Amino acid sequence: MGCLGALLFLLGGMGALARTCEITEVDSDLVEKLGQSLLPWMDWLSPEQLNPSIYVGLRLSGLQAGPKEAHYLHTLKLSYQQSLLRSASSNDKSDSEAKPSMGQLALYLLALRANCEFVGGRKGDRLVSQLKRFLETEKRAIGHNHKGHPHTSYYQYGLSILALCLHQKRVHDSVVGKLLYTVEHEQHPDLSVDTTAMAGLAFSCLELSNFNLNQRNQIALAIQRVQERILRAQTPEGHFGNVYSTPLALQFLMTSLKPMEEQGTACLKAKAALLASLQDKAFQNPLMISQLLPVLNQKSYVDLISPNCQAPRVMLETVMETPSQTQVPEVIHVTLKVPSIFPPYKHSVSVLDGSSLEDVLKKAQEHGRFRYGTQASLSGPYLTSVMGKKAEGPEYWQLLRAPNTPLLQGISDYRPRDGETIELRLVRW
Repeated sequence: MGCLGALLFLLGGMGALARTCEITEVDSDLVEKLGQSLLPWMDWLSPEQLNPSIYVGLRLSGLQAGPKEAHYLHTLKLSYQQSLLRSASSNDKSDSEAKPSMGQLALYLLALRANCEFVGGRKGDRLVSQLKRFLETEKRAIGHNHKGHPHTSYYQYGLSILALCLHQKRVHDSVVGKLLYTVEHEQHPDLSVDTTAMAGLAFSCLELSNFNLNQRNQIALAIQRVQERILRAQTPEGHFGNVYSTPLALQFLMTSLKPMEEQGTACLKAKAALLASLQDKAFQNPLMISQLLPVLNQKSYVDLISPNCQAPRVMLETVMETPSQTQVPEVIHVTLKVPSIFPPYKHSVSVLDGSSLEDVLKKAQEHGRFRYGTQASLSGPYLTSVMGKKAEGPEYWQLLRAPNTPLLQGISDYRPRDGETIELRLVRW
């Protein structure tokens, strides 16, 4: 079993008394390889590439990266504090755009809790105030009649409430009320499984922390609704929604104080599906890996209410790839199709086998007529415009494999196969 296997078994057994959804006895080699895949990402230290979720995922796993981990947190602190200081001292638009997004700031607060830190002092107050201002802005965008939509997403809205709760910072009832209303009425089609799970984690934190007592009954009911919706979304293969939303769904189900009768069986089925996906190397994106690692250690983001920073963790070793015999990749042909513009665009692009969809877009742009724009996010770049057409308001550019299969990965993660047709379609939430 090895030392990591023994550690995972021990922690799994300890968590069995309190957990209602168990993912135990996972192959330690698989878990360790998953953790090792995060190490190269920790060498990317420019502000736009820093990802607090990597640090959170490692701290909630049975793994550690030693000095590299400590250096990564130090770099995170410097970057986020400096960006907020710049924005506070200048009204220049370029400075304001350099501020962390609502979701990035919330994940940074999670990273601090993962290191057993509470925000405090002037710097901490500035972080909290900024996140609360974000939430107030989003609350106004949703509107008093709940007909609007947040500028970012309900995922980031729920994540921000969770982050403030973990730092024992109260959020006004009116802010929480917007998320409660959305979950209760199921009125927004963008309330995906991972968004629903994030809302559930936020509600679970509020309930366990005895916050928003005037809404206690509503919060308890919302938690039940989230449970029902996640269990209802389980596919025949065992995933909740899809493979990439399953880790966050399991994090929520692990926190359930009142599990439903079918929950244990559903979790076992999800575990089998996850292990099959791990064997197939489906998890390559650092954000998705960071959400999965805590699950394999019987942990969730809600455990950051009272993190155990002294828990033993196995040191990850950097794996040096052995040089293999050089093989020249084959050239493949991918058709790019954009029907949402006039005249519609359709063109075949030649790239090397193993290229990402982003490589395909770059190659198409080199040919002249095709143009696109992206915006950075913690899960990778996402499309904001195609052929000069920007996605505005509730619109977004959906990625599909012809004839009509939505892609589960972003442009930097998905690797088209020879002969595929990829459609970029402008749709509304």
